[in-house]
Amino acid sequence: ERLLAVLHRLVDHGNTVVVIEHNLDVLKTADWLIDLGPEGGEKGGYVIAVGTPERLAADKESATGQYLRTPLARAKKSDRSNGAVRSRRARVAVGG
Repeated sequence: ERLLAVLHRLVDHGNTVVVIEHNLDVLKTADWLIDLGPEGGEKGGYVIAVGTPERLAADKESATGQYLRTPLARAKKSDRSNGAVRSRRARVAVGG
């Protein structure tokens, strides 16, 4: 939560934030993701998917998207049930 608060403050002050991250809490609040893979090391480094967290969650080729599906579905359901407005997002997060 503290990291997300710092990232949001940076964005609020007009900064663009680029983060290499695997934490789903960070990834699901990003404006834009670049999913690198398909694996690490010599078998990785290729752009697998690009877009919003929801776009990656819908992409069957994106391992990051597969991990995002459940948390995004829960957040959407929670927002609908309590009438919450979608939270602010960090400018950019990159997961690989």
